Amino acid sequence: MQLSTVRRALAAGAFLGISLIVASATAQIKAGGGTVTSSTPGYSAARLSGQVLVPASSRPAPTDTGKKAHTNVRFITPSNTANPLFPPPYSGYPYETPGSLACWYALAAYTAGCNPLSTSLAVSTGGSKTIAIVDAFDNPEAAADLAYFSSQFGLPFSVSKFHVVYAGGYTPLLDSSGGWELESALDVEYAHAMAPNANIYLVESYDNNYTNLMAAVQEAINIVQCGNFTTTAGACGASPTGYGEVSMSWGGSEFSGQTTYDATFATANSKNVVFTASAGDEPGPIWPSTSPYVISVGGTTISRSLTNGNLQYEIGWDDGGSGRSTVEAEPSFQSSIPAVHAIANGVRATPDVAAIANPYTGVYVYDTFPQDYYYYGDWYIVGGTSVAAPVWAGVLNYANNANASWPVSTQVELTRLYNTSTNATTYGSAFKDIQYGFCNYYMSTRDTANWDLCTGLGSPNGRNGK
Repeated sequence: MQLSTVRRALAAGAFLGISLIVASATAQIKAGGGTVTSSTPGYSAARLSGQVLVPASSRPAPTDTGKKAHTNVRFITPSNTANPLFPPPYSGYPYETPGSLACWYALAAYTAGCNPLSTSLAVSTGGSKTIAIVDAFDNPEAAADLAYFSSQFGLPFSVSKFHVVYAGGYTPLLDSSGGWELESALDVEYAHAMAPNANIYLVESYDNNYTNLMAAVQEAINIVQCGNFTTTAGACGASPTGYGEVSMSWGGSEFSGQTTYDATFATANSKNVVFTASAGDEPGPIWPSTSPYVISVGGTTISRSLTNGNLQYEIGWDDGGSGRSTVEAEPSFQSSIPAVHAIANGVRATPDVAAIANPYTGVYVYDTFPQDYYYYGDWYIVGGTSVAAPVWAGVLNYANNANASWPVSTQVELTRLYNTSTNATTYGSAFKDIQYGFCNYYMSTRDTANWDLCTGLGSPNGRNGK
């Protein structure tokens, strides 16, 4: 298997050309030139009319269980009178940006309100090593879109730090039904937003069949362990020197054969690799988020003032996936914490952590390769726990590098995260405790202090405890 050299060359050209164009346009916008201007905090925030659309990729068929994965992504379909056809942030629409998230999640300098309408918010400048994003199908515009996105939001960017890999050496199919290309655009853009100095590999599976996706996961492991592109499993030996994260925003209902796939994530096969996986966008747990070798990432809502767009609260998202596994046993990092064990009660409970996911308070994503959508713009307001998983992958990359605390496995990282909850000081410095919201079937479970079934330990609070 090898990288497509022709495609990589084209992508590099697109990166450089688009970056120059957008940099110029962004400079005009920030200077007040042209017709697109950013809103100033204090002005009334407008409401983006429209509906939340769930693409085909996020609508599994009953026959998919145990065979095919689906995405966990939703987006807002704008009205004709207010749509994100112009570069954000634009007047009156305080949806989340790399700067607003870096502000709130303490990856950059804090500015009161963490207002996404402001063009003066600092962005994250952290990250190192490798983040591998595993998705199905091909997104031929992923490279150019990431360049445009980075330039628009002032993110550090280098053409040499983004790579597309065709898992197995086969050019992936296009997702004609729609959704996976938006997924991959979202994943690479927000992993990069949190850790812009990390090397990012988009590993594309031929399709969304679990067999092919897990083969892509294995290639992602190889890449992280070696710190560069490789085609051979175990190429870096029993003591690899590469470190990083593998983000998976896909999954599906649990099934009896999932524990066989768990072996790919197990410590013996994935030293120095931390996995994040979306917890799902509906009540109940999904796999691979329930794997004991994966960090399960649930969803939150970021509440902003209708008056000026300033942040008010972060609460649980009622559609976020959560619950107790029907297949996986309770792992030691949960059973060793009495308050967690009392709820898990012998089985794997999810999620472990959480981050922004509600599409009504979603993030800006740039995607020029939409398939079968009812809207033909390039900027999308996107939500789902598909946002939260790459955000956490980026946060962990930033934190592990800054703290020189690269773990030897996901379970080391999970143990570290859960252990913070045993001490109020360490917990408060590591997490934003989400204490309001409801989730699970019939909205039967509520967010409470410390760990809970809706948002796990909470959302990230900088690099402490990670």
